[in-house]
Amino acid sequence: MKDEYLKQAQKVIQDPNILVNVVSRRVKQLKHGSRPLVESLEKLNPEDIALREVIEGKITYQLYNADEPLN
Repeated sequence: MKDEYLKQAQKVIQDPNILVNVVSRRVKQLKHGSRPLVESLEKLNPEDIALREVIEGKITYQLYNADEPLN
């Protein structure tokens, strides 16, 4: 995992626990065949792809609120 990507992603998602969860879920998707949402001229590992997707705003997250009714 590239430190540069990690630092940039931490600016987008400040909570480290949420960042880890978002990236790890996306890495699982990528390893199971999902296509990357970012393009790169270099070969990136799935962790770096997920971080780049966070940095570029291609993936986001939504916190669960138990008080809100389900649709």
